[in-house]
Amino acid sequence: MSLVQERRNTRRLSVGKVVVGDGQPVAVQSMTNTQTGDVTATLAQIHRLEAAGCEIVRVAVPDMEAALSLAQICPKINIPVIADIHFDYRLAVASVESGADGLRINPGNIGEPWKIREVVNSAAQRGVSIRIGVNAGSLDREIVKRLGPTPAAMVESAVENIRMLEDLGFNDIKVSLKASDVARTVAAYRLIGQRTDVPLHVGVTEAGGLFAGITKSAIGIGMLLSEGIGDTIRVSLTRDPVEEVRTAWEILRALGLRSRGPEIISCPTCGRCRIDLFTVAEQVEAELINCPLDIKVAIMGCVVNGPGEAKEADIGIAGGDGFGILFKKGKVVRKIDQHDLVRVLLGEIENLKINSGGK
Repeated sequence: MSLVQERRNTRRLSVGKVVVGDGQPVAVQSMTNTQTGDVTATLAQIHRLEAAGCEIVRVAVPDMEAALSLAQICPKINIPVIADIHFDYRLAVASVESGADGLRINPGNIGEPWKIREVVNSAAQRGVSIRIGVNAGSLDREIVKRLGPTPAAMVESAVENIRMLEDLGFNDIKVSLKASDVARTVAAYRLIGQRTDVPLHVGVTEAGGLFAGITKSAIGIGMLLSEGIGDTIRVSLTRDPVEEVRTAWEILRALGLRSRGPEIISCPTCGRCRIDLFTVAEQVEAELINCPLDIKVAIMGCVVNGPGEAKEADIGIAGGDGFGILFKKGKVVRKIDQHDLVRVLLGEIENLKINSGGK
């Protein structure tokens, strides 16, 4: 069951082979944290992101070496690349010529109108989309002077930049309006949704480390998606970007929008638990991270409540004192030595995978 209101109606555009907007599935994005000029390291990280379910990847392009490196990176990956550009229009043009599928720019810091026109012409000629990135911390000073560092100021900046590109005949535009706090971010996206039909890339920027970042992102992104706002998302964490992708998918799953791989449910443990459930859960989670099966897997601490509380799970285990049980759809299948719980569970899931043809 979905918790989401009717999706906001947005125009359609393509980021490489990924179609965005116009009711298409919300796409999961992340960003590399390697030096883009280090082709080997960047490729390795993108391949890990692909395996985790990343559908669009953004890379930093701070210099010409990074821009030219895209010519070696783009042909060797399976997801579209967005080049993140600041200040220098030549980096945007070079990135497009090197094979980037999208650009992320702030037109306001590119400079004179002719430079923006060069970027737009280059993108248009190669079918490259542009994301206008508005951040609360880098708004135009005149706008801030009039409106303060507010959601209204963020929206005003976005609308001005949209108009700038559309006046040049360019319409393949996405927009993001990010702040480091949830309240301003949510308010800005709600306002922009009333002003334009451009697709929106949603996220809370500089959200923090694992716990703060996941919390802010789940609340901010989750609130917006539940209101039908958002066409692509990125969870920003001061962590391995693979964690961003995993979190994004869990947000989408929790809202009933999309799912990818097994859903793992587990109990918080209590005094009845006689096994190291934390370790068991981590082992199972790590082994199933790239499993393609759309199933629900339960990892429960005791046999008293395990099968009953997790009766909707397709398969699960519950610990005991020196032993545990394997259960399916709430029915106990067999008793297992506690040291074999993980091995047996993973073996059963592998059998399900084989029987399903690996899908």
